[in-house]
Amino acid sequence: MATVRRQIIINRTPDDVYAVLGDPATIADWFPGVVSATVDGNARVITTGSGLPMTEEIVTNDAIQRRFQYRLAPGFIRDHLGTIDVFDLGDGHSLVSYATDCEPAALALMIGGATGNALKEVKRQLEGQGPRAEKT
Repeated sequence: MATVRRQIIINRTPDDVYAVLGDPATIADWFPGVVSATVDGNARVITTGSGLPMTEEIVTNDAIQRRFQYRLAPGFIRDHLGTIDVFDLGDGHSLVSYATDCEPAALALMIGGATGNALKEVKRQLEGQGPRAEKT
């Protein structure tokens, strides 16, 4: 299994950041290539721009620890765990870490690239910077 982690500092409080990242229904607003999401209990189905639905299990959604974890259902991905942590830097800034543990390992690199772009989009939205990136 391979792990890829992306991190970014966002000039907003951790509660502000987690309000976005901890809401499983909002992923289409900030994750590149995701056009919709439906949530039913601990199940989330995301739909990509190509129309591919992907089922995920929400493993952890802890607003106190500011940790969100999800697993993609097995299929072409043998094993997957996504982990988003929001840390308080104590000065109104937040450090966000988005880790992907994945098998096959090559997919971790692909997903890791997307998570890096997702973090940039969350930062752009929360800090009110520039135009939104094109959704693909």
